[in-house]
Amino acid sequence: MQPNFVLMKLPGETGEEFVEILPFTPANRNNLIGWIAGRSDGAQYGTSVVYNFPKTKLVDGPLQIEARIDQNAQLSGQLTLWNQQGSHVRRGALLVIPSGRALLYAEPIYLQAQRSPMPELRLVVLALQDRLAYGPTFESAMAALFGGAASSLTTPSTSATGGSSESERRTLASPTTPQSADFNALIAEAAKDLADYQRLTAEGKIGEAGQKLEELKHALDKLNARQR
Repeated sequence: MQPNFVLMKLPGETGEEFVEILPFTPANRNNLIGWIAGRSDGAQYGTSVVYNFPKTKLVDGPLQIEARIDQNAQLSGQLTLWNQQGSHVRRGALLVIPSGRALLYAEPIYLQAQRSPMPELRLVVLALQDRLAYGPTFESAMAALFGGAASSLTTPSTSATGGSSESERRTLASPTTPQSADFNALIAEAAKDLADYQRLTAEGKIGEAGQKLEELKHALDKLNARQR
């Protein structure tokens, strides 16, 4: 896989840096044994740091996550169907995002019509070491991964009467408890942080984008902690 350029705070450091991250798997093996960060800021420019995972714990590598996606019956069936309807499924780059003591894997899946040069985002697949979830948006995939919602291939449609807001539809779909409301708030916070990060990066506001990435990681840490 190709390395990812991100703004992040490396473990043990006090500030954000512009780094190039590459998950590392050994030759002829698919499990992940660490990740490498190439540093690009200040006195650390041109240096790299390697984080090794415990040898006693097996961590899924990128190919193993891809295999888990392919082995999901509902996902593989839908991708095969899309490829047979005059469209082409394009799988985005798998991102491996360090978050606290865990890794979050994220892969966008696009659908490109034969007559359209612009692919459309149709699914976001998220995975942790022990579970996988998906949804038509990052927020819905997060809700399925952390909040107990069911994974879905499509966005829920509005009722025939129309006029229902997103919050109203969620309320009608399931009772809201303090715990579920807290989960929903954290998921919404993470989705907003991701959207802000992408917008600020596109606008060239690197410092503000780095802060949003840190806030996204804090939200993911909170969600991971509640799953333990």
